[in-house]
Amino acid sequence: MKPIVTLKPLQHKNKSHIAIGFIFNETTKQYIKKFEGVAWSHTNKTFYVAQTDQTLHKLFTYLQKGGYYVDYKALKYVKKAVVTMTAKIKPPDKVTLYQGLNNTQKTMLKGYVTFLNGKRLSESTIASYGYFILRYLNHHRTIDNIDWNTGSIQFFMEEIIAKEHYSISSHRQCISALKHFTAFCNLENFDASDFKRPKKSNYLPIVLSKEAIIDLLQVTKNLKHRAIIGLLYSGGLRIGELLNLKLHHLDIDRSQIHIRQGKGRKDRVVVMSEVIKPLLLNYIHTYKPVDFVIEGRDGGIYSASSIRAFLKQSCKLAGINKPVTPHTLRHSYATHMLENGIDLRYIQELLGHVKPETTMIYTHVAQKDIMQIRNPLDVTVEELQLKGKDNKKVLISQNFIL
Repeated sequence: MKPIVTLKPLQHKNKSHIAIGFIFNETTKQYIKKFEGVAWSHTNKTFYVAQTDQTLHKLFTYLQKGGYYVDYKALKYVKKAVVTMTAKIKPPDKVTLYQGLNNTQKTMLKGYVTFLNGKRLSESTIASYGYFILRYLNHHRTIDNIDWNTGSIQFFMEEIIAKEHYSISSHRQCISALKHFTAFCNLENFDASDFKRPKKSNYLPIVLSKEAIIDLLQVTKNLKHRAIIGLLYSGGLRIGELLNLKLHHLDIDRSQIHIRQGKGRKDRVVVMSEVIKPLLLNYIHTYKPVDFVIEGRDGGIYSASSIRAFLKQSCKLAGINKPVTPHTLRHSYATHMLENGIDLRYIQELLGHVKPETTMIYTHVAQKDIMQIRNPLDVTVEELQLKGKDNKKVLISQNFIL
């Protein structure tokens, strides 16, 4: 069993410090004394260092490298008590992070990406996982990989993911990335398989009214922009599916749009709106795209950021104050179909959802059936009125004369 070193908060000479506690052992004492900046307090009878995040990280890695188990729960509780909500910390850019790695770590990162490619994960998943492991390697750049353990993972999650206020979805992605990474490294005591992903946040989707969709199309004067909005809404497309849509995927005669290798590598077919056909033909005749339906200036894939930018401007012109993204149009498509009486199973197929539970969320925002439910108070008053012999109107307030 590893010897334990306990880190606790210490107020000494009106300053915040970290007290270093351990069961007396001459070897441990000498090892701690060698740490840069360590001092002895005769008053508190303990070794200590100045309390900064940088010092804590160095001390943690130094003790781990010496073969000690570091118990720093007391420091975490203090941080929770004094922490306040702050703006999300902007992390260093990828180039800076990568340049901070040594050659061994760079080789390890490349090997990890190859490992993920071998599992046939999508490009976007590999990019996300690779970034989190880049951050992990940079955070532990002073520690040899043979000294990594589950404590190293926990420390990274607390100091980077939690402190920089990553979202729940990013936290879940990071755990998945680390699970793959520890499997790739295959090191003793370095295993993320028991780490639990936090539960997903369940938010109701933002949905535009049917009238707002028409307003949005009408105020968008640019033909290409209007065609993009029309396709996103009428096909219930994800933005990536729209950007990768090619001309031969459109079957105008059969009123079909073929989605190739959408999310989860699934092909599907959606119904093409009859109303959008003239708009789409006008756009194709005017812009003459060669390969992709929506092409950039150089003929390549159109920019997703450009779509978000003009959509924001169109919403402003239409007087729509909700936070609208391209995915909002997909949410609106699904919700409006449900309100139009389309069976949930068909909507699931059109959206390309693997699980019906994913599609079920739209039952919480569809208004047609909900608005038809009669309030029990109205029903009760009506029943009492029908039972009354004199058929007088039942009132629940005083009879005021207006």
